[in-house]
Amino acid sequence: MRFRIAIPALLAVVATSGFCHAADPRYPDWPCVQAKVPEISLAAVWAGPPLDDVANKWKGDAKVSALVARLAARRTPLEEAQKEITEYLNSSSDKTQSGKLLFSGLFDSLNAQRSSVLNGLERVTRKQREAADKIRSDTLALQELQGAAQPDQAKIDDLGNQLVWQTRIFEDRRRVIKYVCEVPTSIDQRLFALGRTIQQEIE
Repeated sequence: MRFRIAIPALLAVVATSGFCHAADPRYPDWPCVQAKVPEISLAAVWAGPPLDDVANKWKGDAKVSALVARLAARRTPLEEAQKEITEYLNSSSDKTQSGKLLFSGLFDSLNAQRSSVLNGLERVTRKQREAADKIRSDTLALQELQGAAQPDQAKIDDLGNQLVWQTRIFEDRRRVIKYVCEVPTSIDQRLFALGRTIQQEIE
């Protein structure tokens, strides 16, 4: 197949990719328009009694550990999770202690889940930067091949096809990144909502 690929279009893809300058110089690999907040602040999501005496103890309670895993999973609808919290605390002999234990587990689990998402986003950003550099250099090589006095059409076709696939993967990743950038905020909101349900039950 005879290939005439749009060189300006390919260069525009990498020029507008958003990987040249990070929004926050402290986090050069952070790709989102939302500011990077490395960890959820306990004070931002919990106004209940202090949790110092229950730190990490939730892991030793099989029932709480299983409930935390279920409530922290984003596939569990929020309303269902809130209902489970109410049922669990209403069946407890010590609502306050059980509530603190449960929230401590949710805080640890959702913070870890959130950190994993943040690390994944930065890892993909580094891949995207490498991909943008490769698209740019291959595009310039294609430009040279097309401008040669005696163009090698087979090489032009091979490189052109390669660039089409590289660009498609690059654009697909960019769309996924945009979607995943919303996930840390949704985790924050979930933790805040679950914490509020626990507080309401133990007050």
